[in-house]
Amino acid sequence: MNEGHPWRGDWPARLYERVREFGYNSLTAFAEARPTASLVELAEALGKEDIAGVQVFKGLVEEAEKAHQLTRLVRSQFVRELSEGLPNGWPPVMDDENRIEVAMVLGSWFGFTPVTHLARVEQVMEALRANPPPPGWRPLGPDDELLRTLLPDEEA
Repeated sequence: MNEGHPWRGDWPARLYERVREFGYNSLTAFAEARPTASLVELAEALGKEDIAGVQVFKGLVEEAEKAHQLTRLVRSQFVRELSEGLPNGWPPVMDDENRIEVAMVLGSWFGFTPVTHLARVEQVMEALRANPPPPGWRPLGPDDELLRTLLPDEEA
């Protein structure tokens, strides 16, 4: 058995069993029903003692790759990171403290970006620094208009 450790046992099977217990047929559907929840919050909802946030992210990446939805996943992760790091939205003034907070959010987002999208995310980060969004901007999902403008879906 897993004995309360996220990496013991067949964790992918455990992860998807929990998702199904919540009534979802995919991890993506489960996560999209909670668009501002952090990866840790998603993991805790699925199993506080035996599911880790990185396992949730790995599953989300695998599903996004299969569905050709990686860009949407990258936008979703931006929403999660911004919601956690800047819960009141984009700061109205970029003083030193806010610059650090924004850098931490963007750095976290970059860290959870699949290699295929790193260059695009760098461009988005440069655009956000050069032309900050309106004060208080806090996208609530991956379909936010400004976020889709910054990081549009790729044409298949």
